[in-house]
Amino acid sequence: MSLSTHVLDAVAGRPATALGLRLTGDGIDIAGRTDADGRCRLVETDLAPGTYRLTFATGDWFTVPSFYPEVVITFTVTDPSGHLHVPLLLSPYGYSTYRGS
Repeated sequence: MSLSTHVLDAVAGRPATALGLRLTGDGIDIAGRTDADGRCRLVETDLAPGTYRLTFATGDWFTVPSFYPEVVITFTVTDPSGHLHVPLLLSPYGYSTYRGS
């Protein structure tokens, strides 16, 4: 299963560019950074079934004080085929996520 994310700044209404993130779990530790469109493709090959964590370094990214120094999204891969997309909608005092396509 390949894995990507897309981070949007809900306050500015723009992609969250150059936001640092890390994927960990099941022997994997991959660091990444969002591109100019707020996207990051972390894994191009199959992820084994298991529990993984995407950690977004939001405290380092915001230019204003943020309530959340990081956002951690924990998810489970049950079917290693296909593609998994984990979007994040972000503001200094809140965030939301969902399983995308």
